[in-house]
Amino acid sequence: MIVEDNIVALATPSGAGAIAVVRISGNDAISLAAPFFKSVRNKDLEKQKSHTIHLGHIVEGERTLDEVLVSVFKAPNSYTGENVVEISCHGSSYIQQEIIQLFLRNGCRTANPGEFTLRAFLNGKIDLSQAEAVADLIASDNEASHQLAMQQMRGGFSNEIKHLRDELLNFASLIELELDFSEEDVEFADRSQFKDLLNRIQHILKRLIDSFAVGNVIKNGIPVAIVGEPNVGKSTLLNALLNEERAIVSDIAGTTRDAIEDEINIGGIGFRFIDTAGIRDTTDVVESIGIKKTFEKIEQAQVVIYLFDASSVAGDTEKQQAALVEIKKLQNKFPQKPILIIANKTDKLDQAQSEGMQEVFGTIASDGETSRHHFLMLSAKQNTGVEELKAQLLDFVNTGALRNNETIVTNARHYDSLLKALEEIEKVQFGLDSGLSGDLLAIDIRQALYHFGEITGEISTDDLLGNIFANFCIGK
Repeated sequence: MIVEDNIVALATPSGAGAIAVVRISGNDAISLAAPFFKSVRNKDLEKQKSHTIHLGHIVEGERTLDEVLVSVFKAPNSYTGENVVEISCHGSSYIQQEIIQLFLRNGCRTANPGEFTLRAFLNGKIDLSQAEAVADLIASDNEASHQLAMQQMRGGFSNEIKHLRDELLNFASLIELELDFSEEDVEFADRSQFKDLLNRIQHILKRLIDSFAVGNVIKNGIPVAIVGEPNVGKSTLLNALLNEERAIVSDIAGTTRDAIEDEINIGGIGFRFIDTAGIRDTTDVVESIGIKKTFEKIEQAQVVIYLFDASSVAGDTEKQQAALVEIKKLQNKFPQKPILIIANKTDKLDQAQSEGMQEVFGTIASDGETSRHHFLMLSAKQNTGVEELKAQLLDFVNTGALRNNETIVTNARHYDSLLKALEEIEKVQFGLDSGLSGDLLAIDIRQALYHFGEITGEISTDDLLGNIFANFCIGK
């Protein structure tokens, strides 16, 4: 892995804009930029203090490329830990490429994806978990995912893991020391304290592992499937939630034949709504494929909205029973999924019909786990009750840990390492309870330490780093 050379890349999105930033990093970054920068006050760039900004022009011979602001950051007090120069130029694509090509001809190479952040990691400016949080921060598109990325980038998760690793490492050192005095049969590690530590580590690891269920959906958006029979208002509800005509609405049953998806932000959380094909018996081949996809989307969803036409069901015992049967089927097939039972088109009901609807369907919603099944009445066409629906969706998401600023795991790689670390800690616990010798305990402790180190980058390989930073954009 070559990190001694000088790299250059566009640090802002490609394309035309008001301004663009070209970033150069490396031991020679400042000396490479100096000959091509003509300060309006005749400053020598190499003699300027770190963290200063200078107005001037980028020139090549007699040719002026642009009027720019040049920021100077001297090692080790820079993002990468190396000398860094950032050139803020006008946002013309032509100007951007001319400046980059100038430095490619004069001692720089194009930065690889994520190489600036990779160098920050290799130079000890951030750990691996914080480096990964940079990509998450760039990708965040709602308040919750932004908050999680900021927490991780500030080192909240890393510090928790490092603290556990240091405590375990301390006991591991004492047990390893015992092996050197095995003939004397002495114990340096207090076994009762060690048991307390293992119990505490297991508790923390389980909490972090459990948090991934919340963190992953917050990071990627919570998928919500809108299902029901044809022509009950699923597309109308999607349009009401999105506040735009996203799906085709028609009185003809079976209009939606494929899943339509779109995402909105509710209370800082991203929800991805999926309008599915209506579920019914049909001989239409295309519609049948759409219905099959509906059940696939229900499998993938975190929350299911079951919609039915209240105006059609009201006062019709047979239709009410048919709807109740379909709801029961969903509850039995997906017992762990929150299901929102929604009576739509309530604007067509009188008060007595509304009360009857609440009495019949409110009961089935409260059967079993009351926190997972809820009943609401609304009119998607009149846009009444939609805000109550949004509030209920937020209630389904356990944001308590987020509100309390607790550590939440969002990265699948971290989740995998935590699972493996927990497995090794449980082996150590079993060995300790079984009275295994120190040398056997030490093997499992080393493995647990290895998986902790994988998260923060204290244990890393070129392949691992390559996989992580390949997902970054070029200029980051």
